[in-house]
Amino acid sequence: MLKYSFISGKPIHASEIVTGGEIRESIYHLILEEFPAFRTDDVISIYELNKYRRLYLTRLVEQERGEIAKLDQDVMIAIRENSLLTQNLQEESELNPRFGERLADKIATFGGSWIFIISFFVLLSAWMLLNSLILVNRAFDPFPYILLNLILSCMAAIQAPIIMMSQNRQEQKDRIRAEHDYKINLKAELEIKLLSEKMDHLLVNQNKKLLEIQDVQIDYLEDLLRQRREENKDLDK
Repeated sequence: MLKYSFISGKPIHASEIVTGGEIRESIYHLILEEFPAFRTDDVISIYELNKYRRLYLTRLVEQERGEIAKLDQDVMIAIRENSLLTQNLQEESELNPRFGERLADKIATFGGSWIFIISFFVLLSAWMLLNSLILVNRAFDPFPYILLNLILSCMAAIQAPIIMMSQNRQEQKDRIRAEHDYKINLKAELEIKLLSEKMDHLLVNQNKKLLEIQDVQIDYLEDLLRQRREENKDLDK
């Protein structure tokens, strides 16, 4: 009995008949997208089936490319967000200190420099030379330089809390930097873990699709062998 293709309506040779039940499920659903009324007992030709096989393989390849592009896009977004996060943290680390804190920082910075040490020794030497050699009997602070000792004691008394203020502010800066470093490291760790999971997922999907493509190719070969056997039978008759 001559059968007709459900898709084209054309008659099909017996060696080229394929029923819907013989078609792989993924390709069967692809045919249903275009022909929703197609059933497992309906028939199509082997050439029409190969057309949908090629379409299915093309979709697989395009989907694979889309997933790789999506992964690249996620990586770029992660890198860009990380740079923005670093920039924001750097901006936040710039505190708005009060005038006293800024003054304490400058005094502490100057007090720990060679300029201060050299200037201090020059001032001490000039003070002692002035009161011991130049002014002699008219010295305003003769030996043992009681006024100088008083000034130095006052300087030491004032300098100590100023240095402590500067150290407290430096500790505050260090704490904020440590918090920012922790946030950046945590974000980097999460991004690495996320990218690793995406790569694992992508590799698993690739393996599945490669196996599916291999199965479709095997179907191709089986159909060709079956068609060849049918043609040989017709020749024998």
